Amino acid sequence: MKRRTFIKSGAAAASGAFIMGTPSLVLADTSLKFDSYVSETAGPSWIDRWYLDELEKRTEGEVNIRQYWSGSLNKVGEHLAASRDGTSEMTLISPGYYQAELPVTRGLEWYFRMNRADALQQVCRDIYEQFDPLRAEWEERHRSKVLYWTNWNYAPMILREPINSIEDIKGKRIRAYGVSADVVEALGGTAIPMAAPEVYQALERGILDGVYGFDFVTAIAYKLHETAPEFYDIGDGPHAPATTIMNKQVYDGLPEDVRKVSDGIVDEIYGGKFSAIYEEVLARYVKIAESEGVTLHTIPDDQKAMAKDLVQPAQVNAWLDGPAKQAGIDGEKMQSLIDDAIAKHDAKGTLKRPYEISQAS
Repeated sequence: MKRRTFIKSGAAAASGAFIMGTPSLVLADTSLKFDSYVSETAGPSWIDRWYLDELEKRTEGEVNIRQYWSGSLNKVGEHLAASRDGTSEMTLISPGYYQAELPVTRGLEWYFRMNRADALQQVCRDIYEQFDPLRAEWEERHRSKVLYWTNWNYAPMILREPINSIEDIKGKRIRAYGVSADVVEALGGTAIPMAAPEVYQALERGILDGVYGFDFVTAIAYKLHETAPEFYDIGDGPHAPATTIMNKQVYDGLPEDVRKVSDGIVDEIYGGKFSAIYEEVLARYVKIAESEGVTLHTIPDDQKAMAKDLVQPAQVNAWLDGPAKQAGIDGEKMQSLIDDAIAKHDAKGTLKRPYEISQAS
């Protein structure tokens, strides 16, 4: 990719980019900002860093990306507006932090409906392509291009003390937010919303009995296991869809050859790179966890079935009767498409949960 060709096409695309309140990013022909509220070792960050590095490498340095991690550019809860308004060109979005702004996307958030995190990524991609209100929510309402769907792999129930059954969760104070709070409450616990940086100290001080909705990789990276070493697979399936987005005006204004490079990298993420990256990362973190005193548990199948019955279909119905109805969208149609996508992809998923990795090693 020749630099002068890139600059010429970038400048042409930028000719209309001086509108008040809109980003003029393509004038800085190689410079983009990526902004994440989590650390570079948190769950989805491994996928994001691969994409960002490959974009720079495959454009032979024509695209330069400044990376901001751990909320160093924008704080938790500010990233959707920052991308929409051009403060950040690219960012990771976890919908649970934007419940009012993303009512359609919340239809992708649930537990106990499927088994594999790599399959969940495929399900989200299919629904984004098939369900117009979901795509419009991102591209029209929030002026953002979804580069790729990702997720937080698996989120064990993390506890300070061991339990004998899910009945023992009753009364426990467990950090959770969004739909993970639904699970905690359905199982009889008390869900306590809390920003990720505050969780370690709250566990240490005994304010919390446990954590849910914190994916395995991030939990180990944030050292939560130093105080809460009991990790339980409760049969809930993959955790928390997320997406990495780019301001749509920025994406549309990039030279065509750069968009093609980006699209090709994304195709590889969907084509198996997501699984390959996470397989290596999860295996590494299981070894770290076990060497540092974590006990990886699973609960019996009958307990998993009991937990599922407590959560589903109540969780999906709450979305249908609440956010979907309030937003005026056909929630039943969306969930029917999701059911079809799960049937298509889930059996093909291969990404093992931490407990399974532990047992196989």
